[in-house]
Amino acid sequence: MTANFQRLVEIMARLRGPDGCPWDREQTLETLRAYAVEETYEVLDAIEKKDWDQLAEELGDLQLQIVFQAQIASEDGKFTIDDVLTSINEKLIRRHPHVFGDESADTSGEVLHRWEQIKAEEKRLKDTNGTVDGESILRDIPRSQPAMLEARQIGKAAAKVGFDWRRFDDLISKLEEEIEELQQARALPTAERTGRVEEEVGDLLFMVVNIARHLKVNPELALRRTNAKFRERFGYVERRLREQGKPMASADLKEPDLKEMEELWQQAKKH
Repeated sequence: MTANFQRLVEIMARLRGPDGCPWDREQTLETLRAYAVEETYEVLDAIEKKDWDQLAEELGDLQLQIVFQAQIASEDGKFTIDDVLTSINEKLIRRHPHVFGDESADTSGEVLHRWEQIKAEEKRLKDTNGTVDGESILRDIPRSQPAMLEARQIGKAAAKVGFDWRRFDDLISKLEEEIEELQQARALPTAERTGRVEEEVGDLLFMVVNIARHLKVNPELALRRTNAKFRERFGYVERRLREQGKPMASADLKEPDLKEMEELWQQAKKH
C-alpha cells in the first residue's frame, strides 16, 4: 500500500475504535449502502460537469466507502482491505490473459468477449463449489441497485441464454403493445386503475431499457444526459420569463402562458 492509502486505512480504524467517532462506530454494512450509491452518483456528476477538482474529491469519498466497509467487515471477521485488493488484482490478471498471459486480442470487442467467457467459467466453478443447483441465472444481479440498471442487467442475462428479441422491429412492436396496454389501464375504473397503471408504466420502462441495450446505449447515462439537457433548456425558459417580469408562479398556468413557454422552449433548443 502507498503511504496515503495506508494512512486512510489507519484513520478509518481510529474512527471505528473505542475512542473514535460515535457516528462512525454506529454504522453497519447495511446502513452504508445508501452512501455508497450517493457517492457513485456524485462521481458521475463530476465527470459530466468535467469538474476535475470535484472528481478527485468525489473519488476520494468513494474510496472512503470501500475502506469503511472493509473495516467493518474486518471487525466482524468477514474479510479485510487486503482481501479486497488481492481479489481485484487477481481478477484483473485472470481476465486479461492477452496482457498477462500468452493469449492475444486485437480489438476491444475480442477483449469483452473473452472477459465474458472467463466470467462465465468463474461462475461455473463457483456454482460447483457450493451454489445450489437450479438457482436462477438472475441470482447474482443486485436488487438494491437503481431499477434501470437492474433491468438492463436482467435483459443481458436473459439474452445470454437466448431469451431475447431477434429483430429490432420486434422490440418496437412490443413497445407499441406496452403503450396500448397502458392506455387500456388508464381506461379502467378508478378502483382498479392505480395498480395496473403502475404495472404498465413499469413494463413500458423495461421495454425502453431493452431497446437501449440492443442499441448498445447505457440507459442510465442516456437519461442523465437528457436530464441535464432539460435542466439547461428549462433554465433558459425561466431566465427569459424573469427578464420579462413574468416569473413562473404556479401550476395554474393559463393557455397563453403555456404557449409562450413552448415558444421559449423551442428557442432554447436552438441555443
